[in-house]
Amino acid sequence: MAALTPEVVEFLMTGTRTGMLGYLASDGRPLVAPVWFLVEDDHLVFNTAAGTAKGKALHRDPRVVMTVDDPHPPFSFVQVQGVAELSDDPTALRDIATRIGGRYMGADRAEEFGRRNGVPGELIVRVRPTKVIAAFNLAD
Repeated sequence: MAALTPEVVEFLMTGTRTGMLGYLASDGRPLVAPVWFLVEDDHLVFNTAAGTAKGKALHRDPRVVMTVDDPHPPFSFVQVQGVAELSDDPTALRDIATRIGGRYMGADRAEEFGRRNGVPGELIVRVRPTKVIAAFNLAD
């Protein structure tokens, strides 16, 4: 397993950068979707509905890649290749959805997003890194 260094974790958790999740469609086409995420226990963590294209694809083939970038000078990015581990544990799901909601929408709306996204039919996705590529301050 590849480790997320402190520098990578700091970059990933700064502000409200959106992750771009790459996964494979049933016919093998590569697809990309934006996701809100957290870093927890050396994993990237997000939630998605089990019935979505992402949810179905991750059940079928758990190999994923997520790229997060800073599109402003001096430009930086992190790419995490990994394996998605899925869970529908209701307590953990509500907790993850609430914390993600708080990160992206603010503490005052965290519970609202936890109630909305931490419900039956949703999944917790934990991406266990197998390779991490990071490049910081590319324009310096």
